[in-house]
Amino acid sequence: MLNEYIQRVKIEAAKKELESGEMKINDIMLEVGYSDKSTFRNSFKLLTGLLPNEYRNKYHSRVTN
Repeated sequence: MLNEYIQRVKIEAAKKELESGEMKINDIMLEVGYSDKSTFRNSFKLLTGLLPNEYRNKYHSRVTN
């Protein structure tokens, strides 16, 4: 349960950074506590239904409008 909660917190932080569109996805991954791209991508997709770049493409424009 704790690991699942921590994973959700990390992904929520990544989502906020992706929405702002200012940082590179790899930098966001490291900032929120992932060191492995595959693990980050899989966790992100599991919790959001989208890959990080898909999420940015979908939600970044909404934040800036």
